[in-house]
Amino acid sequence: MSSMPHLDLTASCDCGAITLSVSGQAISMFQCACLNCQKATGGGHASVVLAPVGSVKTVGATKSFVRAADSGALFTRHFCPECGTTVMAQSSRAPAFRILPVGLFAGQNAWFQPNQLIFARSHAPWDLVDAAMPQHSAYRPEKTP
Repeated sequence: MSSMPHLDLTASCDCGAITLSVSGQAISMFQCACLNCQKATGGGHASVVLAPVGSVKTVGATKSFVRAADSGALFTRHFCPECGTTVMAQSSRAPAFRILPVGLFAGQNAWFQPNQLIFARSHAPWDLVDAAMPQHSAYRPEKTP
């Protein structure tokens, strides 16, 4: 985890009604090409950073949408009820973390270096990603001891 950046950032949704701050070390940086992320972003994948729940603070009321994920977990996306900007997400599969869209930090996200593409099985060929980056059909396989 030492290669992950320490984040000390504040960003807001498109209309400014929601502010999100993150202060702490990133846990993971990746891209997801699942069909739900494609729909939520309007692109071929989502670019996200995983952060510990205690390092993320929001100001302003968000609205949320909960859905069942392919893993059987519940996936919750929190967004601004005014402008619709996704400000964070969470999975019941990993309750200690928050999933932050890197685009939320537009203009201050040069630190982002994804290390994998998950759900490559639904990745569209027109969506260009680094071919050298590891790609997993679904979730990255769990490490075995």
